Amino acid sequence: MYVSYLECPKCGANYESEKPIQLCQCGAPLLVRYDLKKVKKNFRKKALHTRKANLWRYWELLPVKKEENVVFLGEGMTPLLHLKNLGSKLGINNLYLKDEGLIPTGTFKARGAAVGVSRAKELGIKVLAMPTNGNAGGSWAAYCAKAGIKAVIVMPKDAPIINRKEVAVAGASLFLVNGLISDAGKIVGRAIAEYGWYDASTLKEPYRIEGKKTMGLEIAEQFGWEMPDVILYPTGGGVGIIGIYKGLKELQEIGWVSGKISRLVAVQSTGCAPIVKAWEERKTESVFWENARTIAFGLTVPKALGDFLVLEALYNTDGCAVAVEDDEILKAQHMLASREGVFVCPEGAATLSAAIKLARNGWIKHDERVVLLNTGTGLKYPETVKTEPPMLEPGDHLPRV
Repeated sequence: MYVSYLECPKCGANYESEKPIQLCQCGAPLLVRYDLKKVKKNFRKKALHTRKANLWRYWELLPVKKEENVVFLGEGMTPLLHLKNLGSKLGINNLYLKDEGLIPTGTFKARGAAVGVSRAKELGIKVLAMPTNGNAGGSWAAYCAKAGIKAVIVMPKDAPIINRKEVAVAGASLFLVNGLISDAGKIVGRAIAEYGWYDASTLKEPYRIEGKKTMGLEIAEQFGWEMPDVILYPTGGGVGIIGIYKGLKELQEIGWVSGKISRLVAVQSTGCAPIVKAWEERKTESVFWENARTIAFGLTVPKALGDFLVLEALYNTDGCAVAVEDDEILKAQHMLASREGVFVCPEGAATLSAAIKLARNGWIKHDERVVLLNTGTGLKYPETVKTEPPMLEPGDHLPRV
């Protein structure tokens, strides 16, 4: 393992990496720092030729020390699909979709759970707790079951029913709260203080982000180590966009990619857009979004702990933040399924809505390589598709189509 220490990106404090540490004393999340000089010396691209196509192929840039502690369900190396039909219609000739719907548990949350739970196992954690809007809870429950770690999950009562069932069937302790994820977080916080459990809340442990950054590593590898021009990411807690930025910077430092890092776009719903508002006002942190509500339930995060890191990634890459309407999200979801055969989650569909806006106003150029990040399968959100097919009798004939 090439981990050197844990670092606070806000106050600069350093911490020992071999102890279960949550947040910095200043309250900010901690980031894993590697000895990238040693990584550069010992990790060569040709090593990947003989490694399996999963996220653990980037072992030197991940925080788990011993392979025996890896909790593996098949995560990583999801397809990068060229959306030729939609790209031609929209005037974005090089439009791609990174489809995380094919990963274990049907969502990109499996990446953070795989690395987070593996590291928790290595650190001797027996019980962890977390609030979730749904998908993270399902993923962490599954990986904890594999690792033999007890998981306590609290989610809003309006979370998708499939996520409740995922958590329950994996044997985790599930609780619902009459409120938002921020309310669930307060309940988890009180339990952490009372029982001394490990806090697996978003960015309150340093290792979830290391799993999420592998999306960026894979995108770079899938493009032949040439970074795309733009990456659009649906942003709730923002761990993915922070991770992608971190991963691309690390690849840059070890000399595997060159040139400017992709312009990063944080996509939110108009029903919950604290990052967009902060970006428009050129702020470094967001303000709690009151009465948050959107059909893209994973985007319902009124105030992200790592908002300052999301905004830093946007500013440093000349990126931007875009909010889209719920009806635009549903329309984009239908477009992707009917024109490209990909049934994405509403959060993933939001990135297409944002790309359409940015192409129309000229921010995205016709010949730029653009990647949409679909964070999960649409099969988890059947309520987003309304169908009333005609009813036939056994003797009826089908009409010509």
